Amino acid sequence: MKILFIDTIHPFLWESLIGKGFECVEGYALSRKEILNVISTFEGIVIRSRITIDREMLDAAKNLRFIARAGAGMENIDVSYALERKIACLNSPEGNRDAVGEHAIGMILALFNNLVKADREVREGKWIREGNRGYELGGKTIGIIGYGNMGRAFAKKLSGFQCKIIAYDKYKTGFSENGVKEVRMDEIFRKADVISLHVPLSEETSNLVNAEYLSKFEKPIYLINTARGRCVNTHDLVIGLKTNRIAGACLDVLEYEDASFEKFKIKGSDFEMSETWQYLIHSDKVIVSPHIGGWTFESNEKMAMILKEKIIQSIQ
Repeated sequence: MKILFIDTIHPFLWESLIGKGFECVEGYALSRKEILNVISTFEGIVIRSRITIDREMLDAAKNLRFIARAGAGMENIDVSYALERKIACLNSPEGNRDAVGEHAIGMILALFNNLVKADREVREGKWIREGNRGYELGGKTIGIIGYGNMGRAFAKKLSGFQCKIIAYDKYKTGFSENGVKEVRMDEIFRKADVISLHVPLSEETSNLVNAEYLSKFEKPIYLINTARGRCVNTHDLVIGLKTNRIAGACLDVLEYEDASFEKFKIKGSDFEMSETWQYLIHSDKVIVSPHIGGWTFESNEKMAMILKEKIIQSIQ
């Protein structure tokens, strides 16, 4: 079986598949056109987010048996058409869920305790204590939107902080466990102090957090987004920050990312100097990071290990 590696991932996967007798081919520098020209000769492909596996690509992949995605999100794959073609679609959210949970915790703790601001001030020779008095996570009500691998891992990380954890998932029921209470969305609108998004990007979740959505909360909230940037309307988020409807935001993902997550589309654009963007990046109520929530050394290896097992199972 020939497998094309379109993106780089931890070498464990390559080495393990070679050890199992597979032929692995490096395609890291191949363009979409070049991949279209050769994909018919492969039974498997390994990807992250660089290339969209759409209907055109799948039609060209005459012999494809599986698509292995190093990561959680599958929005760059036409999964329904692939399954129609009897092509297995594999991902590895089990590999980076702990990293995402820890990153979300780290961001909200940093925001609550003014760590980024205080660090900058001390480096500038300023010793400001009262101006950096923080809040405790304990006692807060955390609303988790989406209770799959990522949402559940985040809840587990929160368990030692004496929080009240409530969760909503449109497609899952009966998941109350270990201090996590399954609720309807209206209860989150009433009670949440913090909300954390753990949903895939889809037509339903694109622009999910907008002015209408934010208006339903009965008190100011803190927002954590480690899911996908386009789940949050940045313009409406900034208005919420300005009007104190949003007390603060932790953003590991931004709607201006390139689809590959490797580029920042805002650079050099007119929007870079817009009031919305300038407010966002200069506000002490906001912490941003470059889509690294699941990007640890450990998660890199774990995702490769999980994909290896799923690939072997899919072809048996």
